[in-house]
Amino acid sequence: MKSTFKLGAAEHAIELSRAAHGYRLHLGDQVIPFEMESCGAHRARLRIAGHTHDLRLITAGDDVFIQLDGEAHALRYVDPLAHFEATARGGAADTIRAPMPGSIVAVAVQEGEAVTRGQALLVMESMKMETTITAPRDGVIATVAYEKGQTFERDALLVALQPAADAEGGAA
Repeated sequence: MKSTFKLGAAEHAIELSRAAHGYRLHLGDQVIPFEMESCGAHRARLRIAGHTHDLRLITAGDDVFIQLDGEAHALRYVDPLAHFEATARGGAADTIRAPMPGSIVAVAVQEGEAVTRGQALLVMESMKMETTITAPRDGVIATVAYEKGQTFERDALLVALQPAADAEGGAA
């Protein structure tokens, strides 16, 4: 069964299968064999493409926090029904929600500002990891819900976007 995970603003459909030795990760047209060995609580050793990597894994609900060779990553499992509903509405990229509880370290935009896909909107900190939240699409900032230093819970609305055409129409 395919699962969808968000890494930053990008969604990735993946599937895992067993192999003679370890597993296979199916990512688009790629099939990537790998082995993973548990090394105690929240720790593992990943062998992939002839290289060995140390992992720390922590899960909290739909969130997976990974530290790979000292670099932190946050993934979020996307429920297939919620994904389908948001895509059908056409507004899936209008709100940016907190992938985990944390606090705001920096805010790079303000309401009314035009942004482009991939542009940094804010930096949040959670569990001593900083994560840059980027724009999932082009648009205009409708809401910035938190200021530097404020804390929030998982799934809190951080930023809301509106299409540039809507912002121009509202100003006329």
